[in-house]
Amino acid sequence: MTKKAIGVFDSGLGGLTILNALRRTLPHENLIYFGDTANVPYGSKSKEAVTRLSLAIGRFLQEQNVKLIVVACNTASAQALDELKKKLAVPVMGVIEPGATKAVSVTKNGHIAVLGTEGTVNSKAYPKALLKKLPNALIIQQACPLFVPLVEENWTNKPAAELIAREYLLPIQQSRADTVILGCTHYPVLKEVLARILGAQVNLVDSADTLAEAAQVFLRKHHLAQTTGKGRITVYASDAPQRFKRLAQILLADKISTVHLKKLL
Repeated sequence: MTKKAIGVFDSGLGGLTILNALRRTLPHENLIYFGDTANVPYGSKSKEAVTRLSLAIGRFLQEQNVKLIVVACNTASAQALDELKKKLAVPVMGVIEPGATKAVSVTKNGHIAVLGTEGTVNSKAYPKALLKKLPNALIIQQACPLFVPLVEENWTNKPAAELIAREYLLPIQQSRADTVILGCTHYPVLKEVLARILGAQVNLVDSADTLAEAAQVFLRKHHLAQTTGKGRITVYASDAPQRFKRLAQILLADKISTVHLKKLL
């Protein structure tokens, strides 16, 4: 069982930030990543569509004989996690809870902002998780639908990225939030831009490391951790694998030789 891989999936490239964190925290583990490039972005899709796509990917990863599935996508974590846990025989872990835990641990004034896709914001998954841990928290949410295409097109260093970010972040700056959750795996790629606008006094919470630590705790608790050797990374994309590979070189610390094409539906 310990030699089985961990499956990770996201709507596109963004989940590679989670894959990097898992690689750092669990260097001995084999990792299988699925980027649903044919259907990105998930944030503007209905809950039914997100659940259907997530289940298709979850079943594919289950067929690869993985021992744990990590839902890197915030939208899928917010809208499909319960169904995945119900329908799959493999343990499934989402990104919302670790992100909320981290935010609560670092905020000083209890004012927490969540940047997310429309799907994640509308689900209210982050406010629910945050208020469970910090009942008096003041929470503001901001949908940032243009951030995902900026990352997917590798436009994060262009002036347009800063102009768009300033517009989205204005309500956050006015809210006195001292902690901002980057509630989409694509958003950490924009961290430099966001930090420049918000200033050093604001904590930016990227749940990647927290999620990787939660995965480590789970594997150890269930005696599933691989403790020797260097883990392999296998990558699948549902569309345009060569483009995915080219852009992945920007986000992924480990170089990948092949991105396999796996059409979903």
